[in-house]
Amino acid sequence: MADLRYADSLSRLGTESAFVVLARAQKLAAQGRDIINLGIGQPDFRTPDHIVEAGIKALRDGHHGYTPANGLPALREAVAADLHRRHGAEVNPDNVVVVPGGKPTMFFAVLMFGQPGAEIMYPNPGFPIYESVIKYSGATPVPIALREENDFAFNADEVLSQITPRTSLIIINSPANPTGGVTPKAEIDKFVAGLADHPQVAVLSDEIYSQMLYGGREHVSLLQYPEIRDRLIMLDGWSKTYAMTGWRLGYAVWPDKAVDHATRLCINDHSCVNASAQFAGLAALTGPQDAVRDMVAQFDQRRRVIVDALNALPGFRCPDAAGAFYAFPNIEGTGMSAKQAQDRFLDDAGVATVAGTSFGAMGEGYLRFSYANSIENIEAACDRIRGIL
Repeated sequence: MADLRYADSLSRLGTESAFVVLARAQKLAAQGRDIINLGIGQPDFRTPDHIVEAGIKALRDGHHGYTPANGLPALREAVAADLHRRHGAEVNPDNVVVVPGGKPTMFFAVLMFGQPGAEIMYPNPGFPIYESVIKYSGATPVPIALREENDFAFNADEVLSQITPRTSLIIINSPANPTGGVTPKAEIDKFVAGLADHPQVAVLSDEIYSQMLYGGREHVSLLQYPEIRDRLIMLDGWSKTYAMTGWRLGYAVWPDKAVDHATRLCINDHSCVNASAQFAGLAALTGPQDAVRDMVAQFDQRRRVIVDALNALPGFRCPDAAGAFYAFPNIEGTGMSAKQAQDRFLDDAGVATVAGTSFGAMGEGYLRFSYANSIENIEAACDRIRGIL
């Protein structure tokens, strides 16, 4: 019998619990249960037809080989043009690195700046891969508390006060997963100004939900702050905006001194992103944007429905969801822990949600609801939960 010796670092690697919940929900559905899935964080819309056709055409035209490790030049140019259009930011296409989704950028950034003795700050509750990869790198994860009373925005003074000489990287995410929180410009201004006193600190700004804001809010990209461009890694992509989660296509804008490191990591990790997906991404950025606007408008309608419905449940308190497509209600009034509520609502009501503790210890007392589902299903799910409560 084999006696394999796995690396100790594997024991520090976490997971993304939304996929665990998805697997359980799918297993119950396969057994004949009627399951409403408000757990998984992906748009329930089809990729727009012109994007799909561009990917198919690329295959038919013979684009079957390797591409440059950092992405097709035309695609990187289109990314730069799109960022200028949306944020007014001047971006050199040579600083854009195209990768298979959002997670490689997170991994690469943490590998660059994470090692034993270093500290990396990250949102909590936040996307679970942040903390997982920080621990894997050997660095110490330092949580940035996101609190309900602050609308789940970070507090710049508090973040700056946590910086030590060992801090190498700060990760921020707005609009945020899992909370739907959006950090206002005043806090970002204060955060950027305070970084002047900490020249050793890099910043990873996860802006994957940058086009999903509601109530008249406007996205503030850290690309709009030239004073930190030499230490800023800005992450964005196609998965959420264009309903392209399965295409595995994302990008980051890297500082001059880091872009070669990022490209070398691409070569070592995945060689390049598949060609047809890149041609589809090019069509997404350069083609009509009507589908994006329509999808966000529908998310906005669902957002209003789910926030009202959750606030009407006994023991629930749900703040307004400012961005992304998540509601993050406080469930302390139910008397259940986050994990207990997640399991009971799935097992007894057939409603898949994700425990707030899946996004960090500070998520206790909360559940994440994805409103990437129909209004009919959202209302039915809340009715089922009411029956349990």
